[in-house]
Amino acid sequence: MTHATPPRLAQPVGGRDHAEGPATAPVTLVEYGDYECPYCRAALPIVQGLRKALGDQLRFAYRHFPLAGAHPRAQLAAEAAEAAGAQGRFWAMHALLFEQQAALEEADLVRHAAALGLDAARVQRELAERSHAARVREDSLSGVASGVDGTPTFFLDGVRYDGLVGTQQFLAAIRQAHPDAVRGDAAEAAQRLIPRVVRERSRVRPPAR
Repeated sequence: MTHATPPRLAQPVGGRDHAEGPATAPVTLVEYGDYECPYCRAALPIVQGLRKALGDQLRFAYRHFPLAGAHPRAQLAAEAAEAAGAQGRFWAMHALLFEQQAALEEADLVRHAAALGLDAARVQRELAERSHAARVREDSLSGVASGVDGTPTFFLDGVRYDGLVGTQQFLAAIRQAHPDAVRGDAAEAAQRLIPRVVRERSRVRPPAR
C-alpha cells in the first residue's frame, strides 16, 4: 500500500513574509490562516507555545488565506493586518484580531488600529482603497499552489503537516527531523490542542451555483 506524498510549499519563506525567528533557524513553520476562523484562533496559543519552547531554533511565518465563502470579514481583517504591518505592527494586530475575533467589521478594525497606537486614519484610508488586497491575494494564491484547502494549514520545513495540531504533536514531529532542536525542557512544554475536533479546519466552500 502506497501513501501519497504530502504537498510541499510552493513559495519558500523569504523577505516578503511576516516571519518571527532568525532566518538561520533549523526549523521553519508556516501557517496559512484566516482571522475569522475559530480553529486558527485556537491554534494561536499552540504556535506561541512552540515559539517559547524552541526559541531561536524556530522561524514562524504567517500567510493569509481568507475563506470568503465561509468568513465574509476575513479578507478585510487580513488587509487590516497588512495595514498595521505597513506601520511596523503586524504581529500586534495579528494577535489582536484573533483576540477580538467577534469584532472584525471595518469600524472595529480602525478602532483596533487606534488601540495599538497606529495612525488609524491611514489604516481607514488604506482599507477603503483596498491598498493591501493584492498582498493578501498573493498569499492566498501561494496557498492554493501549495495544496491549501482550509485553515489553519501548516507546513513544517516546507512539507504540509497533516498531524494533530497540538503542542506535543508538533514538538514530536520537529524532534524527529531535528533531534538537536528540541531541548529536554522544551519537550515538557504544556500540551495544547485545538479543542473539540483536533483535526478540524475551516474548509474552502465551493461557489454558489
